Amino acid sequence: MPATDPHFEHADEDLWVFAYGSLMWRPGFEALERLPARLIGAHRALCVWSHVHRGSPERPGLVLGLDFGGMCRGIAYRVAAAARKSTLEYLRAREQVTMVYRECVRPVVLLSQPERRVQAVCYLVDRSHAQYAGRLKLAEQLHHVRQGHGISGQNREYVLAAVKELEALGCRDRDLHILAERLHGVHEVHAAS
Repeated sequence: MPATDPHFEHADEDLWVFAYGSLMWRPGFEALERLPARLIGAHRALCVWSHVHRGSPERPGLVLGLDFGGMCRGIAYRVAAAARKSTLEYLRAREQVTMVYRECVRPVVLLSQPERRVQAVCYLVDRSHAQYAGRLKLAEQLHHVRQGHGISGQNREYVLAAVKELEALGCRDRDLHILAERLHGVHEVHAAS
């Protein structure tokens, strides 16, 4: 059932939510289960200009999006059926501030024993949206992450929190880890002066 179906939010079954960014460490809703998971067909990328949460229109930051192709490790949350509608309302208010993401339902593999598949709501980046940054070079990412600050805090802290959460899952996102290493270097230089 597509997320845009009016019956989706009123279904009488538990809701699965796939988290790949800040929802991993700050979901903001109650869940019955929190399990490592894998989504096929999209990958995590620092590909969204942040004009609200981690930047401003004048000094945009960069946040993660699920972009097409590849695979993404993250967290799947199981939300009780009774909280389905309120959780979706919360997620839409949080993730759809500027409509840069499209709410979708995709199959997700729960990395439990045994592995199993569920249908989970997730937020894929809309490549036609003005805030889609695409694939930026490391130097450009570093510049925007260093300058970015929005209503949810510093962009730098967002990236470092994402890397910390990925490490807790036992996975390494090469591009994010390289960026985090550069950010730590910047932090150490400032701390020493």
